[in-house]
Amino acid sequence: MPRTGSPTVEMLWESCDSAEALARRFGFADGGTAQDWLSTVVSEHWGIDVSACRRIVMSDHNALAWLTTSDGELVAKWSVARGRFARLSELADLTQWLAGRGSPVSALVPTLDGSSSLEGSGALLVLQRVIEGDPLDVAHPGQVAAAGAVLARLHDDLARYPALDRLRRVSPTGGSLRERVTRWLDSEPPHVPAPLLATVRGLVSDAPTAPMPTQLLHGDFRAANVLCSGTDVLAVIDFDEATFDHPVTELARSAVLLGTLFHDWGPVSAQVRTEFLAGYESVRRLDAAEARWWDALVGWYSLAMVPADPAHDTTGWLAAARAHLETAARGPAT
Repeated sequence: MPRTGSPTVEMLWESCDSAEALARRFGFADGGTAQDWLSTVVSEHWGIDVSACRRIVMSDHNALAWLTTSDGELVAKWSVARGRFARLSELADLTQWLAGRGSPVSALVPTLDGSSSLEGSGALLVLQRVIEGDPLDVAHPGQVAAAGAVLARLHDDLARYPALDRLRRVSPTGGSLRERVTRWLDSEPPHVPAPLLATVRGLVSDAPTAPMPTQLLHGDFRAANVLCSGTDVLAVIDFDEATFDHPVTELARSAVLLGTLFHDWGPVSAQVRTEFLAGYESVRRLDAAEARWWDALVGWYSLAMVPADPAHDTTGWLAAARAHLETAARGPAT
């Protein structure tokens, strides 16, 4: 099909020249050349005609393209990082399995031979349905609670994935939680006040020492990857960072980073974290060990987000971490 216009080409978060990145990283002279490649591949392997490519967005060696096609509005997602192809292929199969269970994900469009992904021309490519939703709004309590409940149900589904062993072979694992936190504390980041480090250390000392179960997790559950409409979560997207770890680590990290988008990395309020946790526990209650790790993990992840240069802490990460840790140090209200 003849090309219609040329797509806008941009970077997701990097401050570099998008045209240069498209050429150097992906081998395309311009957006029109990339559109022609996509049109040919999608026609040959999906049997779908592409009439327009409106936008191409790049991040590292990954790219997204929004396509108008004979099968509706689709997103093409591809990577040229060859070392990640095996993992990305497994993650495509995982996404398709989740969609089949009714999980709110962006379902993939299978190729003509029924595959979830296609490897060829130096790229690993998938096609997804466009989800007409907006990123999670942490100022909307209903959305925050719904996101917590969706994360809990997602954890339940991920624990049941039948190809866990295969995915585990190509995925990162968290390792010992206590060792990870202690190693960071022992590094004594000079920009973090020593009393706050000491508070986290005390919370970790009080946390259970017995190992907690690990399972497959999403890995990057935050506003940018949770698409909503009203109080409904329409889709959880971008499983590229999926990992094996303790569910409470993802819950705490997500509670801290819930409001972050692509260029906005500010903390949320304690109220938002409470709403998110309540939503999660409406589906899956934390056990005693997880509950005792909660404050330590929220404190750790909060401090880890504090910029090294105080002048760059424009959104108040240090103040948010201090407020949480002062409350945690006082213990539960009686």
